[in-house]
Amino acid sequence: MIEPKCDLLSRILTDVVAQLRLDAAPEQAWTEAKRALDAALEEDDVELWVAIDDRDFETLRTIVWQWASGERPLAKSDRNVLKRALKAFRKRLKIVRLDSESSVGGGPTSAGRRSGIIGVRPPDQYPQEVWDELARQKRLIASPDGIYELPPE
Repeated sequence: MIEPKCDLLSRILTDVVAQLRLDAAPEQAWTEAKRALDAALEEDDVELWVAIDDRDFETLRTIVWQWASGERPLAKSDRNVLKRALKAFRKRLKIVRLDSESSVGGGPTSAGRRSGIIGVRPPDQYPQEVWDELARQKRLIASPDGIYELPPE
């Protein structure tokens, strides 16, 4: 089931294009593309609707490639998911830092101390593809052990 609040339309359609390229169950792939587009309520991108309704592989492949290369802005639903995910990440980082700063030795009668925490594991409510996309856009920095951090400002 497609969850438009967490899943990226661009990633789903990238998988559909890969399935169509292999010619593996094209009917199922086009049905999945239509279902994902309906769930995302992406009404602004007429070209995308037409490509999926007409089952135009070349146009869909071009749109997906433009998303991946950054030549075309992601679908509005994807931008909203990424925005919410980044907000959830920042909130988690803030809570972890506050928890670290409030531990023993940093009490109200001391001078306090700054947390040395710069990264955390991202919230589980969003799939890994969301965090990969934020890292690709350089809005987060990923480390090999699954920890993400905000880029320097």
